[in-house]
Amino acid sequence: MTIPPPSRPEASIQNLITALEPYGTPMEVIPRKRINWEYKDVPQFYVFKSGELSVLRATDGLVITTVYDQNLFGIAESIHPLRSHILRAETECTMLRLDASLAHELITQKGLWKDISFILAYYTTYLFYRDSLVVQQRTYSIIRSHLMEMIRLPEESRLRTSILDYIQERTHLSRSSILNVMFALKNGGYIDIKRGGYLLEVINLPEKF
Repeated sequence: MTIPPPSRPEASIQNLITALEPYGTPMEVIPRKRINWEYKDVPQFYVFKSGELSVLRATDGLVITTVYDQNLFGIAESIHPLRSHILRAETECTMLRLDASLAHELITQKGLWKDISFILAYYTTYLFYRDSLVVQQRTYSIIRSHLMEMIRLPEESRLRTSILDYIQERTHLSRSSILNVMFALKNGGYIDIKRGGYLLEVINLPEKF
């Protein structure tokens, strides 16, 4: 059974962005740039406005998720810093940064800690969702889940990243394992792939293959 991804707490995210945005310093981040959790040794909050931004596991660069919609980063890091993950721009990104201490002060003044709890609960649930896709799953199940995830992406993003790159960055499955399943699904008429390995359409992915 495929578990659906959790729903984003849109209202809470927008409440926080509205409160913090007037105090943020604008940033234009170039593709592949990695973003530090500190600026001049001061912990930061980041408001992500537009572009594509990935969250990577610091130890090996595994992509945990890629975001396309407005979001907030640095909440947990400013409270309990582990430095276990990093941020990387995939395209040109528009962001804002502000000192975490100022962000905490504003959140307290405006009574937004409940919204913070909703956002952190969403992040925690997302990690459980992601584990359900890859932990103790068969290779085909992992690939199937990521194909279903890919087809929900904005078309521009989906046609910029090949199936192989997308799945490898998020699972570290071998190249041969992914390609074998990809081409078997294509030849069976289950998916449609553009030359270069880009996903055009998911027609019907069986639960088992």
